[in-house]
Amino acid sequence: MAGEGLARSEDLNSCFEKLMMLAFGDGKRGGSEGGVKMEGVVITEWKDIPVELLLRIVSLVDDRTVIMASGVCSGWRDAICLGLTHLSLSWCKNSMNNLVLSLAPKFTKLQTLVLRQDKPQLEDHAVETIAGYCHDLQDLDLSKSFKLSDLSLYALAHGCPNLSKLNISGCTAFSDVGLEYLFEFCRKLKILNLCGCVKGATDRALQGIGRNCSQLQFLNLGWCENVGDVGVMSLAYGCPELRTVDLCGCASITDESVIALANRCPHLISLGLYYCRNITDRAMYSLVHNRVKNKLAMWESMKGRCDGEGLRSLNISQCTALTPPAVQALCDSFPALHTCSGRHSLVMSGCLHLTSVHCVCAVQAHRPVSSFPHPAH
Repeated sequence: MAGEGLARSEDLNSCFEKLMMLAFGDGKRGGSEGGVKMEGVVITEWKDIPVELLLRIVSLVDDRTVIMASGVCSGWRDAICLGLTHLSLSWCKNSMNNLVLSLAPKFTKLQTLVLRQDKPQLEDHAVETIAGYCHDLQDLDLSKSFKLSDLSLYALAHGCPNLSKLNISGCTAFSDVGLEYLFEFCRKLKILNLCGCVKGATDRALQGIGRNCSQLQFLNLGWCENVGDVGVMSLAYGCPELRTVDLCGCASITDESVIALANRCPHLISLGLYYCRNITDRAMYSLVHNRVKNKLAMWESMKGRCDGEGLRSLNISQCTALTPPAVQALCDSFPALHTCSGRHSLVMSGCLHLTSVHCVCAVQAHRPVSSFPHPAH
């Protein structure tokens, strides 16, 4: 125990030295007896650093050092706990659950918390602790938390209603009932990642999003095989602000999903349809038609300022039912979709029958340069 105490003391001293170096550098030590002189005050001990300076220094160091700094003395602990708004514990490989249990009651002003894991560590009681203390939380990353159940979702629903960004990709134990409950309370969501939530991301969950999350702008549903047209149509009707929708691997959806998004989401700039093999030319032409309709409407309402609107990214890889005329019409309607080298924003891998489709700049690159006769002298 004595050895552990000595090691901790050495760690804290090292932390203090590191923070002082950040604050003043090697050449600014001008105080007496090894202290640091700042505006007439000599800083020789941890408690002497002003709170404003401490928080400024803390913002420059890694999160592991921040946690160590909070244990230097009671003054630092209180200042950091009240001033810290962003924290990532993704560097913690073995004891993240215990670390969350000890830190969440202290860091009650957190707005961003990243708990991404390489191997599952978090358990429900850790998330329940977060929800019990961190009520200002707006951005939470729980990706790859395989051990979490719906109990975590129920806790977040009641404790963190201000969430605007939530990443629960790979959380395979969540159910659609739990997600539906969460969306009833977390209505400010703008960015939501459900990639790989095979059990939870169903039409029922998406209907919950459509009813409650009208501000949603980004949604990743990659490889959620239980997502169908009913769910996507509910999204399109309830979330008109959608800008990015990833449906890659949602093999059950048909043209109806794309048509609904084209009709109801005028701000859509990115759409992922990889391996959605039920998608046909009808979906492509619906995007083209609504591009023209939206462009005319924006021209009237914004006096022509519509150049930046429209699809900028589209993945139709493995959509083998599509034909070159439909995809070419789409490419012609959306100038930001590129097939040229280095700018592949229109991805068509695995569609060998679409090799004739080219964007405007690709066509111009292959166009012969006109030659004009030199004027006679």
